[in-house]
Amino acid sequence: MDVATKIRAFLEEREITQLALSEKTHISPAKLSLSLNNKRKLNFDEYQTICWALGVGVDAFMEPRPPVG
Repeated sequence: MDVATKIRAFLEEREITQLALSEKTHISPAKLSLSLNNKRKLNFDEYQTICWALGVGVDAFMEPRPPVG
């Protein structure tokens, strides 16, 4: 499961709207919606801000990857 899908599931489980997250993070509703629907990639600063707003560590929605090569 990708990061955006995990964040969306987290929001749904806790009944947090994308609008409420947008207001707390100051990420525009349009940009947040595109990102959480996999039509735009979150940059790391946005991801960190979302994690802060949700009260979770930056590792909450990521899976470790082995090195490439």
